[in-house]
Amino acid sequence: MGFLYSQLFIKPAYPKRSFAGETVIVTGSNTGLGKEAARHFARLGASKLILAVRNTKSGEAAKSDIEKTTNCGPDVIEVWDLDLSSYASVKAFADRASKLSRIDVLLENAGIATGTYSVAEGHERTITVNVISTFLLALLLLPKLKATAKDFKTYPRLSIVSSEVHGWSKFPEWKEPHVFEVLDDEKTANMNERYPTSKLLEVLVIRQIAPKLAGSGVILNYLNPGLCHSELGREGSIILEVMKFFLARSTEVGSRTLVAAAEAGMESHGKYMSDGKVDDGALSSFVRSQDGDTAAKKVWDELGDILDKIQPGITQNI
Repeated sequence: MGFLYSQLFIKPAYPKRSFAGETVIVTGSNTGLGKEAARHFARLGASKLILAVRNTKSGEAAKSDIEKTTNCGPDVIEVWDLDLSSYASVKAFADRASKLSRIDVLLENAGIATGTYSVAEGHERTITVNVISTFLLALLLLPKLKATAKDFKTYPRLSIVSSEVHGWSKFPEWKEPHVFEVLDDEKTANMNERYPTSKLLEVLVIRQIAPKLAGSGVILNYLNPGLCHSELGREGSIILEVMKFFLARSTEVGSRTLVAAAEAGMESHGKYMSDGKVDDGALSSFVRSQDGDTAAKKVWDELGDILDKIQPGITQNI
């Protein structure tokens, strides 16, 4: 009932907060929710807006479209290459971004939803893109976010786009000795649940990391945009398409939830946001259970080891 009520009767507020003087990075911003969120940031006066995209040609088209529909200047938007299926690409992007004078918002929106098994960087591709590289980028840029907080006496936001579907995953893998090893096994990988599982993993990891960032000046939150019209899930089922036809929010309305997270205050730190508001009660019962806490610690311990192998010492950035 909560899902239907939210989709049919709740419309997230239109963003009005100024981002003047701020530098904003939006991943996956050449289409869909990311692009519409970027359009809001441009409209709201961001001084520098970086579209972090895998397809730079599409990114340039998005830049042109956003410039035409907002009052942002010609030097505000930049298109940077970022491919989350490649650790080298993530590292190169982070190295470049670390040279910026400041980062006020890192909005991690990029992700994939596919039922087809494939491998990227030695792991199942959805896990690589939605989980490993998402947190690789976050941890690589945490020093710059912390420095921005200190140098400019502000509260940078690290906002990660999650999903209500995190509660759809049964996630039996958490009971296995090596969670990621089981998730990567093509013989046992449940690709029908892979996207929800990847979103659940994000939630569990954030709940482990957030307390460690207390006092850093960086606000880490995560959000559920609801069911929206976007290119994510274009390989989805007919049932999903029917649900979208009757229930989905427009891409622009959905994007408001992304901007809401990027402008939320310290009350949102470590919190789940739904419909543009803090709502930890909307998290799945598993996440809020003792088993969920145990699974979260286990997942983070494993992911931390993976990240430290990709970039030695990166977990110390927290």
